[in-house]
Amino acid sequence: MQRFFLVLWMVVAFKIGLSQQSAGTITAKYTDDFNLSGEGKNSAWEKTAWIPMTASEANEARKTGVKVLYSKTGIYFLFNNEDEVLTASKTADFERLWLEDVAEVFLWTDTTSTVYFEYEISPLNYELPILIPNFDGNFLGWRPWEYEGERKTRHMTSVDGGAKKTGSKIKAWYAEFFIPYALMSPLKNVPPKKGTVWKVNMYRVDHDHNKKVNWFWKKPETNFHQFTKFGKLVFE
Repeated sequence: MQRFFLVLWMVVAFKIGLSQQSAGTITAKYTDDFNLSGEGKNSAWEKTAWIPMTASEANEARKTGVKVLYSKTGIYFLFNNEDEVLTASKTADFERLWLEDVAEVFLWTDTTSTVYFEYEISPLNYELPILIPNFDGNFLGWRPWEYEGERKTRHMTSVDGGAKKTGSKIKAWYAEFFIPYALMSPLKNVPPKKGTVWKVNMYRVDHDHNKKVNWFWKKPETNFHQFTKFGKLVFE
């Protein structure tokens, strides 16, 4: 029943989120910190609408949506990814998660410097948090140092309609994660306050039936690291 109402709410909220998508600006509402379930069960998520993402294939029927919240200590994301087959064989953090099913977030906090934060999470709950220096299209990810304590992310995933293992037939998978501001130090404009604007993009990659499909909030022309195509994230 929980899943049914989550899907129903997602369908309704997709219509609400379309105006944000076309405008190229989304808002992050404030919340107190909360625990994660991997399913978006906390009532804090009711404060904000689903943001619909667009598939790279025109005839793609599966939907992807994301929600965003922020607190005094970090920023929260919730992904709802409709799927048919789980393609995720990586079994460690910091692996090349982008080669399989994955959800990704890019946070560019200060546009005076072409350095931004990237977060990837697989359906099996393995993560890749990295800092990206990008100069004239030449970019490479740098892993966090002293990745512990208040600098550690929190993340959980869940699967609907099947087993949480590669090759399993499923209906959807969910990713819920928290990125602490402490991890993004010393990037500027961190932590944000009411009225702060970051540049942002969200992506999803799927590999059903040996075919790669991408979903995006703001469409890039070249690759996911085209930061000039990021949209705006406004903190309310």
